[in-house]
Amino acid sequence: MVNQVKAMQVTAANSQQLLKRSASLPSIELRQARHSQACYHSHSHDEFSFGLIDTGDAVYKNMQQQHRITAGHNVTINPGDVHSCNPKQGAWSYRMLFVDSHWVGELQQEMLVKPASDYQPFEQHYADDPATFTLLAELFSAIKHDHDGLQQESLLIQFFESQFGQGADVRRDASCSAKPQIKRVQECIQDQLSCSLSLSELAEVAGLSRYHLVRSFKRRFGLSPHAFQLNQRINRAKTLLREGSSIADTALALGFADQSHFQRNFKKRLALTPRQYQGFFV
Repeated sequence: MVNQVKAMQVTAANSQQLLKRSASLPSIELRQARHSQACYHSHSHDEFSFGLIDTGDAVYKNMQQQHRITAGHNVTINPGDVHSCNPKQGAWSYRMLFVDSHWVGELQQEMLVKPASDYQPFEQHYADDPATFTLLAELFSAIKHDHDGLQQESLLIQFFESQFGQGADVRRDASCSAKPQIKRVQECIQDQLSCSLSLSELAEVAGLSRYHLVRSFKRRFGLSPHAFQLNQRINRAKTLLREGSSIADTALALGFADQSHFQRNFKKRLALTPRQYQGFFV
């Protein structure tokens, strides 16, 4: 998988730029710019574009509308929207996610009762919404640090559900009738904790769409499939650490991207590092 990652980092003076395509989800590409003073002519993309403003102020033009955006804002650019986004004064820092429009259209076919023939565009060009900003930032981090595809796709679906999943046009899943299928997914995750399972593979096990799998699983267990997998990995890690397994071997045995990924998630759930936890037993 690592060899499939296309990444490029450019440094000019104090400015830094990163371009990268997800190895697990090639329909997603990211771009990060730090301390950039670059200006862009009006242009458009074939993909959906989602931006996070980290520092600085900028003027964002989308079609006939103009907005002043600043740190904490996030922007949405639909495919074909002619736009420009340039620093108002000095440098600024931002992160962008580009998502293939065909992927979005396929997900909307799963989500919506009467989806558009191609895809349904976003109505709002930008927002000052901390919850959306946090969710997109988490997705960006998962892609940048090569976390598994299950996490990336789950977060992406969670984001689209937050934008399109509140209206009457959403397909309603019959969670009660899906209980046997959801149980099979739970068992599949528990039996293969070290494996990098994709959401598509789990949806096939359940016989449900990816979108309805995530909704039904979360309703049944209180966690998305990825969050459940991560929780089970941490529970298993506690046993391995108590038995004397090294932190490196534990992280590898349970399918974590690296030790830092393991340690970060372990501490989030136990308020202890793996080493601190192990010290009570070994």
